Amino acid sequence: MADILVIYNPAAGRIPVGYFIGGVVRALNENGWRVEVAESLNGRHTTQLARMAAQENFRAVFAVGGDGTVGQAAAGLIGSETALGVLPAGTANVWAKEIGLPAFNLLRLRALLQNARLLAQVEPCAIDVGLCNGQAFMLWAGIGLDAMTVHKLEPRKRFQKYLNVTEYFATTVWNMAIWHGMNLRVCANDKEVEGHFLLAVASNIRHYVGGLAEISPTAYLNDGQMDLWLFSGSTLADAFRHFFAMRAGKHLTSDMARRVPFQTVVIESDSSFPIQLDGEPMLGATKASLQVLPRALRVLIPPKACWELCQPV
Repeated sequence: MADILVIYNPAAGRIPVGYFIGGVVRALNENGWRVEVAESLNGRHTTQLARMAAQENFRAVFAVGGDGTVGQAAAGLIGSETALGVLPAGTANVWAKEIGLPAFNLLRLRALLQNARLLAQVEPCAIDVGLCNGQAFMLWAGIGLDAMTVHKLEPRKRFQKYLNVTEYFATTVWNMAIWHGMNLRVCANDKEVEGHFLLAVASNIRHYVGGLAEISPTAYLNDGQMDLWLFSGSTLADAFRHFFAMRAGKHLTSDMARRVPFQTVVIESDSSFPIQLDGEPMLGATKASLQVLPRALRVLIPPKACWELCQPV
């Protein structure tokens, strides 16, 4: 029986990753792992494949793709002993930035092999995951402005990913011009907050905005809680103000940004709002119920990142 299931997303990133999977298999074989390979058809299929691997007691699932693929694979492994290893090959690869892995691209064609060899030799760490209306997320759950951009852009054809920064920026600016925010009622850990917000984002990690900024610079992956950030405002100028403040770390003391640590939180509005999970679009709703599942997922992380991002058990 195989030890590892390698799941790859053939649509991920700017160059087809399928041609390089054979090298990943050889690298894992060299480290004593027996490997099976599966090509994912879509996000739901990725979750199903990961869940089947957990049911069959695979030691690890290696997800090859972007942040969406990472979250989808994680959803199938929650509560199991099967660890998640990530071989970043997407467009933004924010999880890779978080844990210090180089992403596979035209300038780093050997990154898949290097990352596979590294992760094949590390011990898994148990980290928190979140649920939003019953669906799992590993990195973020976003409501409002960022979710609108995700809904406009995804899914994208491969040639569009070469315009990633330009297209993402242009789409976000367009959304900022037409989006005037939402009235939200937030109940987190028995505390209530009401207000008008451009964006609400629950984050399990430190990086955000495609990895360009740290939204929660002191966040830990295994502390049993997440941060809900509420960004107030209603204009294009407010949105730009938040972006530049976050890039500079000034949102931490801004009176227009509020951090709400939570284990459970309910967000409600009188009108439907868009939602994104790990950079993938989700059906909109008038209510989002979020919950932290403490240390529910085992992941393969480089030792240095595990020391920096995880609290001692």
